[in-house]
Amino acid sequence: MKVVALVSGGKDSCFAMMKSIQYGHEIVALANLMPADDSVDELDSYMYQTVGHQIIVSYAECMGIPLFRRRIQGSTRHQKLNYRITPGDEVEDMYILLNEVKRQLPSVSAVSSGAIASDYQRLRVESVCSRLGLVSLAYLWKQDQSLLLHEMINNGILAITVKVAAMGLDPVKHLGKELTSLDSDLHKLNRLYGINVCGEGGEYETLTLDCPLFKNARIVLDEFKVVMHSSDSIAPVGILHPVSFHLQYKAKTSSLGSICDNKNLVDQEKGGLLFEIQGDCFQNCDILQSVPDVSSDDHILDDVPDDRLQISCSRMQTTFLICCWLQNSCGLQDDLKSVLRKIESELLARGCGWKNVLYIHLYLADMKGFGLANETYVSFITQEKCPFGVPSRSTVELPLQQVQLGNAYIEVLVANDQTKRVLHVQSISSWAPSCIGPYSQATLHKEILYMAGQLGLDPPTMTLCSGGAAHELEQALKNCEAVAECFRSSVSTSSVIFVTYCSTRMQPEERRRIEDKFHGVLEEMRHSDKASLSKLLDSIFLYVNVPNLPKGALVEVKPILYVQENLDTVEQTPHDSPRLYIPTDWGFQHEHWHNSCIQKCIVNGKVCVTVLSMTNELARNISSCLLGNEITEEHLELVSKFCIYLLNEVLLDSAFCWEDIKNLRFYFPTSLNITLEAASIIFSRAFNELAESNPTVHVDRFFNLIPVIGAGRTPTSMDDILTCELFAKKC
Repeated sequence: MKVVALVSGGKDSCFAMMKSIQYGHEIVALANLMPADDSVDELDSYMYQTVGHQIIVSYAECMGIPLFRRRIQGSTRHQKLNYRITPGDEVEDMYILLNEVKRQLPSVSAVSSGAIASDYQRLRVESVCSRLGLVSLAYLWKQDQSLLLHEMINNGILAITVKVAAMGLDPVKHLGKELTSLDSDLHKLNRLYGINVCGEGGEYETLTLDCPLFKNARIVLDEFKVVMHSSDSIAPVGILHPVSFHLQYKAKTSSLGSICDNKNLVDQEKGGLLFEIQGDCFQNCDILQSVPDVSSDDHILDDVPDDRLQISCSRMQTTFLICCWLQNSCGLQDDLKSVLRKIESELLARGCGWKNVLYIHLYLADMKGFGLANETYVSFITQEKCPFGVPSRSTVELPLQQVQLGNAYIEVLVANDQTKRVLHVQSISSWAPSCIGPYSQATLHKEILYMAGQLGLDPPTMTLCSGGAAHELEQALKNCEAVAECFRSSVSTSSVIFVTYCSTRMQPEERRRIEDKFHGVLEEMRHSDKASLSKLLDSIFLYVNVPNLPKGALVEVKPILYVQENLDTVEQTPHDSPRLYIPTDWGFQHEHWHNSCIQKCIVNGKVCVTVLSMTNELARNISSCLLGNEITEEHLELVSKFCIYLLNEVLLDSAFCWEDIKNLRFYFPTSLNITLEAASIIFSRAFNELAESNPTVHVDRFFNLIPVIGAGRTPTSMDDILTCELFAKKC
């Protein structure tokens, strides 16, 4: 991509440019925001570093590309973490600047920045990029600062300190010093006082005088003066004010990489390589590229007969599920619009909206329509509708039409409060795959971390790693771990369940390898320094065989984690749960082999996760009528009742009740040749019989049926005739 680089003059923004080039991008222009008054060195800004701005004007000549500058008119008006368009805010100056760059250089499609740890800055750059249709590149994001500092020095970044403001840093002694000479001091201060070695806490700021990108000249600072802002005896604050400097021109050599020749980019008659951008940040902030809101197309629902559009909702008070699907099809886009609109109506009827949604499962009949599905999806679920953060999401292809469904099937998990915490990083980085659009990496709600389905994507390039399913799985788990670390957790110790979707394109020998790889990677993570110190949970593993995955991936991993909010929390004392009586005519009694069907994870008496795997072999133990190879609807009814019986036993043994269930899924293979409607009738009948036998106990009859190619507890045995996934949590 052609990139405009946001530059402050500091080491981070320069190194971010070098990393962008390393990953195949082309720097075609620079963009800088400076004080309105040239005599002012530093602004009271949460966003911009401006010390040394007098020298930035030379960067255009040093690199040989255009520099677009704007004098900052705004101030910090919107101080909340998630930025919303605010007239007069300093972020609008960035919008005006980059909007003009895009106008003059239409080929620009991305913006690089040097953000390392500041969510405040990253989210604002991402907000502006989203409004302008640009991609944010933040290759330094979440990287180890000690390693970063060494990498910058070793790769030829020559930077000096222009501000110090930390214990152990003396303006008189340390201002104007090269980064190489301060390396050991910074690491010593990190050990003594915990300062950030890259200065991410404002401990110091730098100005780059030379680097491999400066192909034409380096900057020589001839004279400067130290300006003291605070003479505090513990942590004095001082800045370096440049008095004079000159350029030292270099012999013509080959440059580092893709720095574009500027001759064809802009009209040189308009002022050479320097452009100062005007505009009023109090008036221009409403120039926003809007997405048509098709969610208001009420006629879409009017055209869909009630008997074709199906919806199912649980009755939970704090969190609840809504599922919606179409019987038969009108085409992907129409199907998806109908389903989303129906869910939106149901949310409104419950006093909620998309802002309350924690997680979305998007099931498609054909992954070839993924791009079209995304276009429709983003017209309903937008940043504006989700001020507390957009939902996390998993997308897979299911054999929907083989069970007589339409092209789209959606399941949403909803909370009726506003306590969720969302991690949404849209920037492409080396940290974890970006989520460009209204779907996030993870959502934490009441100690449960719902993580988006992760593919084996290489984060900086956003391409699938090569080498087959085992390599994809390893990368997917590393991506999951990067996300978990943001919540001070680890997938290796805190996951209650891993649901792993396996593409039918995966070869049999690859299936054998991925199980070993899975446990090997988790074990390696547990022994790393970054692994969580929390109690190791007995994770459950469920593998689901599906026709296809996004980007043609072979594996998608979807973990759910228990993230304890209070480490002093004691395990809840089990209480007597209302006992459900199984209908007498079902005739089931406990036998030792039942335990072989069950995987169970209980956490602190608060969370119960269970997977039941009913194979043909185990089913034969239920009744002699199941000895044949073909499973009829009558057979499925018997198996469904047995699964409900086992679930009841698990809940009772674990001191949980049916009212604690937040999610109940039944995966059934299309090889049964049973439609979803027929399967729904079978399960509904079984739950009705259970409810009739327990008139004084509330039994929520909500369940979700998922048609799959197969499912099982290992990747080599995804041949269950029925698999149940239950998630229960005490309020």
